[in-house]
Formats: sequence, structure tokens, C-alpha cells
Amino acid sequence: MDKELEDYADRAWRGDEPLFAYYKGELRRDGLRRIDDGVWMWAATGNVYVFETADGLVLFDTGDRNTAAALHAAVRARSTAPVVTAVYSHGHIDHVLGLSPFEEEAAERHDPGISVVAHAAVPERFARYRLTAGYNATVNRRQFRAPGITWPTDYREPDRTYLDTLTLRHGDLTMELRHGRGETDDATMAWLPDRRILCCGDFYAWVAPNAGNPQKVRRHVAEWVRALRWMAGLGAEVLLPGHGVPVVGADRVRETLLGSATLLSTLHDGVVAMMNEGCTLDEILHAPLVTPEVSGLLAQPWLRPTYDDPQFIIRTVWRTYGGWYDGDPATVRPAPRADLAAEVAQLAGGASRLAERALDAADRGRLDLAGHLAEWAALSAPEDRDVQRTRADVFGRLAAGTPALMAQGIYTWAQAEAQAKADDVDPWSTMRGGRWAP
Repeated sequence: MDKELEDYADRAWRGDEPLFAYYKGELRRDGLRRIDDGVWMWAATGNVYVFETADGLVLFDTGDRNTAAALHAAVRARSTAPVVTAVYSHGHIDHVLGLSPFEEEAAERHDPGISVVAHAAVPERFARYRLTAGYNATVNRRQFRAPGITWPTDYREPDRTYLDTLTLRHGDLTMELRHGRGETDDATMAWLPDRRILCCGDFYAWVAPNAGNPQKVRRHVAEWVRALRWMAGLGAEVLLPGHGVPVVGADRVRETLLGSATLLSTLHDGVVAMMNEGCTLDEILHAPLVTPEVSGLLAQPWLRPTYDDPQFIIRTVWRTYGGWYDGDPATVRPAPRADLAAEVAQLAGGASRLAERALDAADRGRLDLAGHLAEWAALSAPEDRDVQRTRADVFGRLAAGTPALMAQGIYTWAQAEAQAKADDVDPWSTMRGGRWAP
């Protein structure tokens, strides 16, 4: 393996260095990074792995649209062989939109066409993306604090799909594909038994599993656990994730995968046990389900909750088994939020009193309460600039107080929206630190 990459991955896994260089794109400045003989990594938003075979090149994932040209140039700096097969780990847009330059080149060179292989659910995902393109643009703008995001509707459909398992052979390369459900329902793992290399897609990505995204379709927690445990039993010596750097060494690979599985299974089983006791969602959300073991795992540098939040994972488990009813009968057919806020404001003595109470709660360290109060105040008096400034203050503090990108995006969006109303400016002008990652 590339010595610089291996040393960096080692420091990251031990917690001696964060993955800032990876996220800033510094690992791809010199093009592809060597993993093994004939195995290369393109360290992008969604990683791409390139396998050289006697038949041509095989890609595991194709990256995103923003780095497609750079990926093509990096591959061609290493090999002029045609790309014969591309495997999608799943249908997220940071993994499936980088193939166009290779297909254009193949047409110009009169090479055989590229065969795209994916799970059978990937075309269904693409169809859903086309149907909900506007919604996906909205939630991704908010999630990643990037007002300029547009959602694609043109996708390279797979030529070959499978249901459970599929073995690909090109030259001396054997790649065993296996379907699993986790962050998505269309996920593929690729095991190279002769190389002891495992491509895991987004089943592992150097963060606590993204199993509870509050703005996206439901994740699959129990099935994710099964996939992680299956992968842990393979004896892989190199784990190639969809995001982040390789995990090197059989012991580390196993610890990483089983740690992720334990985190998810502990939360899953705790939620199910409380549901079986008749507990409401509110009771479950505020129960001590993050055990000392889970806390220890979340403190590991390779499993920190910097993307998702354990409480969001708890909600996913509830959604899986319990539907949308949260146990509060008032939410079955709720009043409009603005009407409820107006009633609360009247009881409190006005929106300004609610806003004052929100700041007081925030100053006391009860940001969870402050968020409710600030939102009620703003809903009851949307034109009150002082109230909007309070809302901006509170949600700014909430954003600063969580490591989870999912929560930060929502809080920061609310902060920017409130600040824009307070200053009477374009709401997008107050959006700070825009980020893009699908």
C-alpha cells in the first residue's frame, strides 16, 4: 500500500490525526493511491476503487459528478486499458455519477461498452430520485448548508442486476458481490477472497453509522447489524470504505466492523425492549439507552458521531416497528403549529416573554427546551425582528453544541432563516460555511 496513505490511515484509526486531509481532497492531489498490486484508490467524496485485470479495468463505485473529469484523468495517468465493468455499491449520487468521461472515451475509441452492475433495487432508487428531485434538493441544501444544490435526474442505469449474490471474474480477479440493507436498501459489498480485500460501501464510513438521518428515507438497523457481522467474519486484511481511508490489518478490520455492529444492536435491542413494555417514543428517546459500552464506542476515533446522532438511530428503530404515532394522542390530528404557538404565547404573556424564557433556558444549559420556546415565539410573531434574533441565537447555540452534521445542518438552516428575517435580507445570504456531500 502507498506508504503515505497507510501511515495516515494508521494515525487516523489511533486518533492521532483527524481525517481533515481526506475531506479536503488532499489525498487525491497526486491521483490514484496504491492499495495493492493492480488495486488503486481515488479518495473523493465517494471513494472509487480501481482494479486492473487482463480484461481491462473494473471500478467499484464511480464517484460524483464534480470529480468525474479528475477521476478519469487520474485513472488514465496509470492505465490506458478500457473500463470493462463498474459496480455500484449503492445508488447515492456521490457513488454513481462519475462514469460519463469513460463512456465518452469508449465511444471515441470504439471500445466495448462498460457493463454497470448493481443490486436490483438501484433502478428503483433512481426512479424515486426523479420523482422527488425537488424534495431531495431542499433537504440536501439544508443538510449540507449549501443553498446552490440541484438534484440530478439523469442516471446511468445498471446493465446487470442481481438479488442476493453475484460473482464477477475478470482475468485473475474474483469479486464476490453480496447484497445487504443498511443505510440503503440497495447496497452491495464486494469481497476479494484471493486478496483478502473487502469493499464495504457505506456500511462503514469512519463515523457512527448513518442509520437515523431525520430527512431521508428509513434506514435498516437490524439488517445493517447482520451485514457488519457477516463482513467481520470474512477475515479481511484491508477494508475499503465508501468514505474515509482504508482500515488495514485483520484485527483492526474486525474490531471496526464489530464495534459498529455492537453500537447499532445495543440501541436497536434497547428500543425494541421498551416498545414491548408499552413505552412511548418520548420515554424511549430520553431513556439511558446509550450504555457505557456504546459511549465507549462513540469515543473511538473511527466511530465518532460526527454525522449521525444516537437519538436519531433510536427514532429509526421506532419508525421500523411502530409507525409514525409517537404515543402522544394530541399528535394524531394536530393543530397547526402556528396556532399552538399563538396559544402558548398568549398564556406566557406574549411572544417576547417566550423569547426571553428561551434565552433563559439556553443560559441554564437547557438548549433542548430553548429550541421549543424559541420556535413557538417565532411562529406566534413571525414579523417580530427581536424574536427572530432570539431564534437565531438559540439555534446557533444548538448547532454549536452538537457534533452531528445531520443536526448541525437543520439547526444552522433555522439560524440562517431567522437571522435573515431579523435583518430583512435574502435568507441565503446568511448561510455560512456551505458544504456539499450527497
